[in-house]
Amino acid sequence: MNAQPQPPFLSRETILRFLEYTPPFSEVDRDTLEEIADTCRVEFYPGRTMILERGKSQVDHLRLIYEGRVKLFLRDQDGEISLQDYRGEGEAIGALAILRNSLSNLGVVTETDTICILISRDEFLSLIQNNSRFSQYYLKAITEGYVSKALSTLENPRQRVGSEGTLYLFSAQVGDVIRRRPASISGEDSVRQAAELMNEIKVGSLLVTNPHGEFVGLLTDRDLRTKVVARALDYATPVKEIMSSPLQTVPAHTLCFDALLEMMKRRVHHLVLERRGEIVGVLSGHDLMITTGSSPLALVREITAVQKIEELYDISLKSPRVVASLIYEGAKASNVTRMITLINDYILDRLLDLLQEELGPPPVPFCWLLMGSEGRREQTFRTDQDNGLLYADPADPAQALECQNYFRYFGTMAIEHLVACGFPRCQGGIMASNPQWCQPYSVWAGYFDRWITTPEPKEVLNATIFFDFRGGYGELELARDLRKHLTQMLKGKDVFLRYLAKDTLTTPSALTFFRNLAVEREGEFKDRFDIKHKGLVPFIDYARVMALKHGVAETNTLGRYQLLDQNQAISHAMFQTATQAFEFQMQLRLLHQQMLHEEGFQPDNYLDPEELSEMERRTLKETLQVIGDIKAHLKNEFRLDAA
Repeated sequence: MNAQPQPPFLSRETILRFLEYTPPFSEVDRDTLEEIADTCRVEFYPGRTMILERGKSQVDHLRLIYEGRVKLFLRDQDGEISLQDYRGEGEAIGALAILRNSLSNLGVVTETDTICILISRDEFLSLIQNNSRFSQYYLKAITEGYVSKALSTLENPRQRVGSEGTLYLFSAQVGDVIRRRPASISGEDSVRQAAELMNEIKVGSLLVTNPHGEFVGLLTDRDLRTKVVARALDYATPVKEIMSSPLQTVPAHTLCFDALLEMMKRRVHHLVLERRGEIVGVLSGHDLMITTGSSPLALVREITAVQKIEELYDISLKSPRVVASLIYEGAKASNVTRMITLINDYILDRLLDLLQEELGPPPVPFCWLLMGSEGRREQTFRTDQDNGLLYADPADPAQALECQNYFRYFGTMAIEHLVACGFPRCQGGIMASNPQWCQPYSVWAGYFDRWITTPEPKEVLNATIFFDFRGGYGELELARDLRKHLTQMLKGKDVFLRYLAKDTLTTPSALTFFRNLAVEREGEFKDRFDIKHKGLVPFIDYARVMALKHGVAETNTLGRYQLLDQNQAISHAMFQTATQAFEFQMQLRLLHQQMLHEEGFQPDNYLDPEELSEMERRTLKETLQVIGDIKAHLKNEFRLDAA
């Protein structure tokens, strides 16, 4: 099972040197090794992490163990485990599956913290084809006798779905969850016929076809309840009039976890599965809930079902428990924060829906703005609120007064309810309950114009909070228009961008002169390392200023790096090292906060270096050295040495 581990930082030179001394890569020419070092990935797996699961994990990479130790095993139909092999530094995982073009032939779990260099399937097969000595090495290691022995003791490839609980999210593809071919009905048939067919074949959804036999929509039992029964619609109504269209599709090889995120993001209960252009099944939220046991979908269902705002108070406290298993099983930090953000967005949506029902419709369209970590979709455990309220410009003074009265009360009540849900107030007062941050579009546009054109130190500080905004609820087009205005306004504003870049250089040093962690010297967190401000913030600030300079509208830090790399605004080497370093540090932060939460303490960002493993400490120091590269690039990009 692929536990979505976290990548540490390994420099290109370190990877290249390792390959040069590791058989059979030591037989490969230097130019080819350099190409591999440029394109490979590095991932970190905590001890006792399941990397691959027999018969379920797709093997898209050869994993070369840089450091650590894994064991390979088989599990029979009775659940008995048979140990097959141990592998350590310099040894590979996954060669057999790649050569046989099959799913993983063995289960692989780490015994200790392990770092792997991941070489793509295509790169590995190219080496096999073009280098005879390289090819002989692997073909000799993977003899026909070994294959026969392994296959003769394999377990039943179809264990009962859901037996692994939450872990199944990271190993199973959605195609594994579906057990039957999709049923269909013509769009010309009546909803009565559709209901009878669903009942007869015991399914909760039907694909809908047009007269040419093409799939054009989906009809679910939910559609029958909400669109037919609830509205007393004539049962003779054609299916095509109530179907959901277009189809919401994902590839059949999508991991269950990613499908779960897609359902939550798209706000749908079904996804249609495709394989090589052919529709092969329909996945429901119920399928995933059965598969994963205590699924985030169950929590979302609770959130969307509440009828009173007060009911959200206790439900919102379940969020940390839902994501805890994801953290401990090695889910990528970016996936964990996406999950937390989606759950929090659902809470916000339901809260503001119910608040509008209480207060009545707003006088003009509005958008709830999320900023800071909420805006970047990088929330961890109960981060402080950073939000604002943006509404359309009123038509006249009378409507302006009506808007002011409605939205200021609306913002105040919303913040109070969010606090009751466990989201702390912003200590700086950046909340929709503050009249300064509850304003019409023209005022918000004016704020950004002033910050950009008069970049005083205070204005630069505002930029670090507000420039990560995204629309969180309501008329999202208002937020998109504001982002377009901001992007247009920034063109040619080199003075502001230089101020912003210069502010990024002021972050305190993360390492001492002797390359030790720069821990706090006094106060409550004495002898602890502030991973947020000394570790993560420089990566966030760098991504922000480069995104603003190059017109990248994305607010998520990793998303910004990806687009900057695609646009060649930063070097590919910088993209790789920065994203690896950022994800590793986020992983440490989440693990630390999760442990504090379980022990009943308020989550913070201060790590005790003594509680880190030797590998974690060493890798953390290596990732912190990347900050020097970031600062050097900013100095050169914005000519700060000449300032």
